[in-house]
Amino acid sequence: MVTSGAVGLGRQRLKYRRFVNSSFSDLQKPQVDLDGKACAAVGQNSLMALYDTMFSQLDVTSAQLLVTDRDFKNKDFRKQLDETVQSLLALRVIPIFNENDAVSTRKAPYEDSSGIFWDNDSLAALLALELKADLLVLLSDVEGLYSGPPSDPRSKLIHTYIKEIHQSEITFGDKSRVGRGGMTAKVKAAVNAAYAGIPVVITSGYAPENIIKVLQGERVGTLFHQDAHLWALDKEVGGREMAVAARESSRRLQALSSQDRKKILLDVADALEANEKLINIENEADVVAAQEAGLEKSLISRLALKPGKIKSLANTIRVLANMDDPIGCILKRIELADGLVLEKTSSPLGVLLIIFESRPDALVQIASLAIRSGNGLLLKGGKEAKRSNAILHKVITTAIPDTVGGKLIGLVTSRDEIPDLLKLDDVIDLVIPRGSSKLVSKIKSSTKIPVLGHADGICHVYVDKSANIEMAKRVVLDAKVDYPAACNAMETLLVHQDLVHSGGLNELIADLRTEGVTLFGGQRACKELNIPEAHTFHHEYNSMACTVEIVDDEHAAIDHIHQHGSAHTDCIVAEDHDVAEVFLRQVDSAAVFHNASTRFCDGARFGLGAEVGISTSRIHARGPVGVEGLLTTRWILRGCGQVVNADQGVIYTHKDITMLPGSSRRLQSSKSSSNNSHNVSSCYLPPNLAGQLLYALSQIRMDKKLRGRW
Repeated sequence: MVTSGAVGLGRQRLKYRRFVNSSFSDLQKPQVDLDGKACAAVGQNSLMALYDTMFSQLDVTSAQLLVTDRDFKNKDFRKQLDETVQSLLALRVIPIFNENDAVSTRKAPYEDSSGIFWDNDSLAALLALELKADLLVLLSDVEGLYSGPPSDPRSKLIHTYIKEIHQSEITFGDKSRVGRGGMTAKVKAAVNAAYAGIPVVITSGYAPENIIKVLQGERVGTLFHQDAHLWALDKEVGGREMAVAARESSRRLQALSSQDRKKILLDVADALEANEKLINIENEADVVAAQEAGLEKSLISRLALKPGKIKSLANTIRVLANMDDPIGCILKRIELADGLVLEKTSSPLGVLLIIFESRPDALVQIASLAIRSGNGLLLKGGKEAKRSNAILHKVITTAIPDTVGGKLIGLVTSRDEIPDLLKLDDVIDLVIPRGSSKLVSKIKSSTKIPVLGHADGICHVYVDKSANIEMAKRVVLDAKVDYPAACNAMETLLVHQDLVHSGGLNELIADLRTEGVTLFGGQRACKELNIPEAHTFHHEYNSMACTVEIVDDEHAAIDHIHQHGSAHTDCIVAEDHDVAEVFLRQVDSAAVFHNASTRFCDGARFGLGAEVGISTSRIHARGPVGVEGLLTTRWILRGCGQVVNADQGVIYTHKDITMLPGSSRRLQSSKSSSNNSHNVSSCYLPPNLAGQLLYALSQIRMDKKLRGRW
């Protein structure tokens, strides 16, 4: 370990001593700077006391070794240095090196770069070579080496330094305000050590886990290696290239007609059914591997593609293909002034990054939604579904025509590419994580890209005193037992206190126990039912277990949900419609149900065709996110030569001319319209009266004969 800080610590102590030993008149005089070498001599004790205190907490002993530049010119010193360090390491003592600034002959320690070493970075590189170290880690105040100043948003982190490429491309910022080198010195020291055979990593010292990550082989900071030019280039640019390729393909997809995009989806559905046997073989291999690895039953349940699942997915894609085209819909039309019409239209977001665990069927749903919405897509599934994801990705991308390109949907297979992708906020527009709360929380804290998703699926069913108990039993059992690993499964059952005495609570509990559900309780439920206490109400079991609690009334249930829920899906079972309406209005969740299982919170069941996930965020998309949640808007202005010119001569009308139902769609030709359809798509509305009249007439609903006469 190489450290510094003696001069700074010594200066603090000497300033204090000078202050307490000075008279008031002495303090009014100009203060002379303290001698740096004296500061170093005084500060060595404080520096080692600090390290001794920290290491002793871990029952580790440390030792101080002070060196100077001239010491390394002595061959005997170098030999003795190696022997001393090896002895210390054999005794499990950490050697801490520091330049002995108190007796150093360097005239200007923060400017003089002459000699064998000239700062801590070059000293560390020198020691790594002398001691034949396996690895050198240089800690900085930034994450690693950037292509430019880290404060410049255009600068990108370089994960693997290749001298032939990066030496001429990097722009260094200012040096550190303390120390002698800054990043320039670190790079020079790292290059010298790496080319001598010592791997070097520059990373941030502010993240205490970084050293452990480096030792575990994780991709943090910047790596310097003598063979970097042979194997690092492809990996360095892979993530960005994948995202850029997806964006380019998405633009080609958007340029196709609605019918062409529909055909792609139908081809994907056919390809899935044609390859069902192969897909199931690969999925079964994943399931067996997961069982042998001892993974949780809930994870294995989500991993398995049950019989009929591929056919169900194919049908879902066909439903999606036959839905109205979501791209280019006119959502609003405003006449700004005479002959100046503004339109608000739907538009794809761009490139989506979906990170999901276990469920390979999610890959199919997400890919089909991306195609329908005209978005590019990067997919990262869990390693437990590696084979399933690979075959599904191959089947889907093979069905995409060359005019668009299979790179529309990229599959990220390396775990260490995720941190890189999360930093590509200039080419990735939205991240959608589907998995555990730990996964979602980690992603939200690791990226500047907008994140859409839910961290937990803590769904409640509240059974009111007015509930039909037979109905309540059906709803509760379905919400818990139908698919306990789903995010919309019931995790907490809330029961009105009156049902304790009427026997309704016992009936509900008896049915749950019969189905094999393990019960945990809140304080009141534990006392009444003699069940173990839940360690927390905010818990997602994802298994045949749930929490039970007794509440005073619907208001107490609402308060409980707001305090302990995840704003996913919550349900009330009640015959009293006034109570139900209070619950529906006041529960602030993405989905709130009355007398219906929480399992209905699903994109396919909502008629969305498929879902990319369920969002509990309070953004444009909340609840099951289908095609519409993957769209943004654009403004299109149509004029005839108008200029602002300080608004002289412009009479603003700001008239809403969106018109009647059915007019929020794009213009379609009569050839492509269904003969049985009464909905007429919108077109550009001329601002003159005749145009408005003709447009209004075209919206009249009429039968086939009457339409022909018109």
